[in-house]
Amino acid sequence: MTDLTVRTIAEAEAADWRRALNTGFLRQPHPSDEEVANFLAHADLTRTQGAFDGSRCVATFRSFAQEITVPGGASLPADAITNVSVSPTHRRRGLLSRMMATDLAAARERGEVLATLIAAEYPIYGRYGFGPAAHTTQWTVDVPRAGIDPRWSGPDDGGRIDLVDAADVRKVGPELYEHVRQSTPGAVSRDERWWMLNTGQLQTPAHPWKEPFYAIHRSASGEVEGLLAYTADDIWGDAKQPLNTATVLGLIAVTPAAERALWTYLCSVDWITSVKSGDRAPDDLLPLLLPDPRAARITTQADFLWVRVLDVVRALEARTYTVSASLVLEVTDGDGLSAGRYRLDASPDGAACAPSSESPDVTLDVRELGALYLGDESAVRLAALGRIGEGTAGAVLTLEALFRTAARPWCPDVF
Repeated sequence: MTDLTVRTIAEAEAADWRRALNTGFLRQPHPSDEEVANFLAHADLTRTQGAFDGSRCVATFRSFAQEITVPGGASLPADAITNVSVSPTHRRRGLLSRMMATDLAAARERGEVLATLIAAEYPIYGRYGFGPAAHTTQWTVDVPRAGIDPRWSGPDDGGRIDLVDAADVRKVGPELYEHVRQSTPGAVSRDERWWMLNTGQLQTPAHPWKEPFYAIHRSASGEVEGLLAYTADDIWGDAKQPLNTATVLGLIAVTPAAERALWTYLCSVDWITSVKSGDRAPDDLLPLLLPDPRAARITTQADFLWVRVLDVVRALEARTYTVSASLVLEVTDGDGLSAGRYRLDASPDGAACAPSSESPDVTLDVRELGALYLGDESAVRLAALGRIGEGTAGAVLTLEALFRTAARPWCPDVF
């Protein structure tokens, strides 16, 4: 059997690396020159690994710098992992484990507090210390049933909806999104390239482009408070009646009024009989904004953003807590990056966390800590599953009260 080498790639190996990635993702295997050039224009090759069988790349792994919002609004540096693949001929040889270990060790050395990823398959990443930390829900709205007045002509609070072009979105979108991100645990940073890709300024073979409609909500004072991007199909029934579906590519708003206005606008567009919401937080306002909430049917509900804690002290001190309590946590970690015993003293005014030699109140693996961290998972539920151990009576309930948040975290972006 040929020795398999895992290492970062050189620029001259980019085409072979992209071929391996396309193979793993079941895309057309051989990349075009344009695809390779686009990859080299944005990838950090010092964070791009490949596994090689001789000279042929057979596995891929890439990460990049990211900021993620945590409960309370702090933004933490994260190691965002993407483009993970292993060719079907080289599975079960430990290639992903080797690449993951290298990347996470480097991320911790750089001072990144968390690692993040979007998991295509559930069973893979728990063994590397990741836990599902934010979920996503998609709804399909039966517009005629929803009960929205088709004569709706705009918000009644002095605000307005305007259709705009991609160039306008590139001007107002980044600032609006940062405003939303500050109050949305789980939301991740968007760079200039994200806005170029999602407004058609940059088009690549891997991102087929169909120009969407863009609508913004302005308050009575003229401030941009919401942004909606959507596409629509062109379907007509046997009786020559329009049966068109609008698909939301993104909807962000800084106020509930702006969110309500954008959803109402979309559900009142002529010829639209169905609206697909795209990825939303599981507790999104959408169903309850409708006169008949049952018109919004859940079509997808799944785990989405996975988090791994790399620095327990910085992570636990960065987020906020709504109650005052102290706990000693025993964190196990098979990779040794975050293992230890830590005392957390938390209150609404702030938190302190430090290594401790006291007896643990609770014991949990780093993957459970990742699942709890953004406030989405229940410590009580994990304890019932045997995944959190209780050393002090009542400690699991205290952990639940400390970590759960009123609003569920949400990551609007795939990366």
